[in-house]
Amino acid sequence: MKNILQIGFGPLGIQISKFIAQKTTVRTVAVVDFDINLIGNSLSEISEDLSDEVKIYGSTKDALDDINVKPDVIIITTVSSLEKFVAQLEEIAKFGIPIISTCEELSYPWVLQPELSIQLDKLCKSNNIPCLGTGVNPGFLMDYLPSVFSSISKEIEHITVERVQNANPRRVPFQKKIGAGLNLEAFKAKQATDTLRHVGLKESVYLLANSIGVELDEITESLNPVIAENEVSSFAINVKKGDARGVEQIAHGYKNGVCKIKMHFKAALEEPKSFDRVTIKGVPNFTSEIDGGINGDIATCAITINSINSILKAPSGLQTMSSIAVPGFIN
Repeated sequence: MKNILQIGFGPLGIQISKFIAQKTTVRTVAVVDFDINLIGNSLSEISEDLSDEVKIYGSTKDALDDINVKPDVIIITTVSSLEKFVAQLEEIAKFGIPIISTCEELSYPWVLQPELSIQLDKLCKSNNIPCLGTGVNPGFLMDYLPSVFSSISKEIEHITVERVQNANPRRVPFQKKIGAGLNLEAFKAKQATDTLRHVGLKESVYLLANSIGVELDEITESLNPVIAENEVSSFAINVKKGDARGVEQIAHGYKNGVCKIKMHFKAALEEPKSFDRVTIKGVPNFTSEIDGGINGDIATCAITINSINSILKAPSGLQTMSSIAVPGFIN
C-alpha cells in the first residue's frame, strides 16, 4: 500500500482524492490546505465519497506530526506558476518525500525558467527527493505522447500536435481560465495580465523538442478569443453572441528558420468536434487521432496517480515525463 499526502484540496485535489479512494494499492492518509474553512475537517465533510478518518491540516508539519505513517509520495495541486511552486517546495522538501505536482510550468521549465529550474533541482537533490510535473496537458497529450510516437520514425521533418476541446464538460475553473463568457474588452484585459491562457504550451514544445533531439532557436505563440456566433452556455457560464466562448493558442518552434514543431490548442464552449491529433511528417508519414478527445479533468487526475510508481523509482532532482520510467495504470 502506497500512502499519499495531498497538498491542495480545490476541485482537482478533491477529484484526485476520490480516484485514490477507489484504488486498492494507494490511499490518501492526510490532506493539507491553506483554507481556514477546511482545516480540521474530515474528508467526508467535503464529500460523502471520502473517508471520515482522513483529516485536513493547515501545514505539512501538522499533518506529519499527527498521522502515524510517513507518506510515500506527496501530490501537490495548488499553483500553475513555477515561482510560486518553488516557494512552496522550500517548506516541503525538508521532509524527504518524493513529489508529484500538476503545476503546469513545472512540466519542462529548463529553457523558459533556467534559474528557477536549477534552484529547484538543487533543492530536491539536497533533500534526496525527485520532483515531477505532470498532467494531461502539459505532461502527456501534446508532449509526452508525440515523443513516444516519434520513436517509430526513421526521419522527422515536422511534427504538428492539435488539441481541440468542447469545454462544456470541464470544471468551472477551466472554463473561466479560457475566458468563456467574457466580452472582448474583458478578454483582452485579462489576456494582458497573463491570466487567460492555456498554461504550458511552450513547455510542451520544448519537452517534445528535447525528446527528438532538436535545439530550437525560437518559439512564437499567438492567443486569440474564439468568438460566439450565437448565444451558447455550459452548466455554469452563459455566453452572449459576439463574446468569447473560449481561447485558441498556436505555438511554432523554429530551428534555423524552419518550423519543426507546431502546437494548436483550442478550448471553447459548444466546440462541435473534440479531438487530439499528432501528425508526423517524415519517414514514415503518419497521423494518429483520438476521436472525441481525452477528458482533461479525468486524465489529469489519473496520470498524476499513475505516476506514483515511476516517481518512486526516479533519482533525486527535477524530473520530467521524458526522464522517468513509463507510468502505468495503478489499480
